[in-house]
Amino acid sequence: MNRFDFLSKVILTSAGVCIAPKVFSFRGSSDYPIIRRPRSSRNFSSEAIEKAIFTFKSKVKDQELGWLFENCFPNTLDTTVFIKSSGASPDTYIITGDIDAMWLRDSTAQIWPYLPFMKEDVALQNLVAGVIHRQTKCVLKDPYANAFYDDDSKVSEWKNDITDMKPGLHERKWEIDSLCYPIRLGYHYWLQTKDTSPFSTLWKSSIEIILKVFREQQRKTGKGPYHFQRTTSWATDSVPLNGYGYPVKPNGLICSMFRPSDDATIYPYLIPSNYFAVVSLKQASQMVKAIFGDTALASELLATASEVEDALKEFSTTNSPYGKMYAFEINGMGSINLMDDANVPSLLSLPYLGAIEAKDEIYLNTRKFLFSDNNPFFFKGKAGEGIGGPHVGVDMIWPLSIIMRGLTSTSDAEIKQCISILKHTHGGTGFMHEAFHKDDDKKYTRSWFAWANTLFGEFLWNVFTTKPHLLMS
Repeated sequence: MNRFDFLSKVILTSAGVCIAPKVFSFRGSSDYPIIRRPRSSRNFSSEAIEKAIFTFKSKVKDQELGWLFENCFPNTLDTTVFIKSSGASPDTYIITGDIDAMWLRDSTAQIWPYLPFMKEDVALQNLVAGVIHRQTKCVLKDPYANAFYDDDSKVSEWKNDITDMKPGLHERKWEIDSLCYPIRLGYHYWLQTKDTSPFSTLWKSSIEIILKVFREQQRKTGKGPYHFQRTTSWATDSVPLNGYGYPVKPNGLICSMFRPSDDATIYPYLIPSNYFAVVSLKQASQMVKAIFGDTALASELLATASEVEDALKEFSTTNSPYGKMYAFEINGMGSINLMDDANVPSLLSLPYLGAIEAKDEIYLNTRKFLFSDNNPFFFKGKAGEGIGGPHVGVDMIWPLSIIMRGLTSTSDAEIKQCISILKHTHGGTGFMHEAFHKDDDKKYTRSWFAWANTLFGEFLWNVFTTKPHLLMS
């Protein structure tokens, strides 16, 4: 595994053109030193993002929050984007941070907060269009894979996984959300720019493949072509029963062998990801009809969305001490798994993804469960509280969950609580991490995890633009 330590000042240079913005800067202090990558060494710079940082720091008097925003919000652009080509046929490769591979999920999530700034920055829009082109290429290469290399000939450290591994793939874990995120990115790019140039016939082919995979994994007539096993002592890194997972009763839902944490599911009907699939299929239907005039494909996409949606209405909920709530995983035979995982999609994140209204009664009941000791992966300690997951073990809180709690909250007090926890759990580094120990934020995983950094920036900017009073006290 190729790893790069951002905090040790290893420099990664962009293969493309860096657009030099105007200078918006503040001098560091002994308490909040300048730790952001130097301007000359950044992979990409956006004047619109620099202006946002300047505005935030000018208005928000809390120096530590300003420092964290300046470090975290541009982190994806500063350190993880590689412009392979620009202009009429842009191509953008994005690593997660300390792993030199591009996840379909992470690459979308990392640049998602920048989409509203595209109208102020043509180069930024071109960068996003390049990600759409790259993701299309990845889906066409292997729709069951979750992570890819820039080099199509590179052989993965996971080359011995028992699945259809091939050069250019970093990992081949089938996760529903891996095919939803490219649709989410493309759809909102299209809405905000009205630009259809990234949506070629190849992109349309990728949508047809996504629909095919979703239908295969409804498993109405068999298990489908995908299977996965890994020789490992870590149980969540492999799939049981010859790599096909535990049995399900076909009911219209889509099987996902892995969660967005890259951990194996227990019951293959992963409810948050199925909700995400409904949203994505509807968005894809709208696009192929409007851009290509293909009413037949649009109808097929919509029909599958409706089928999954109907199955969710019937099977996704269960009764609990909190009232009717959403299950995390089910098998269609009555078995359920009640928990949540910090990675997105999660039950907590459903309003953020546009799948459920934040005031939905079942969601609110579910939310009560999520932040209780009945959720086996909700941890509370001296450093803070939040949701984790099996991926890095017990007592480890993921900042992603705290950020998502704030982004989906309608309570000013809860939003302020989330900001406070995040402000005090960066381990003195000035950046967010994958996870930190509930009793000691200096015990953390992944010093360079761009998704958490950029999402934290999105959260602060969202509060700044909608509820600025929460940042002024």
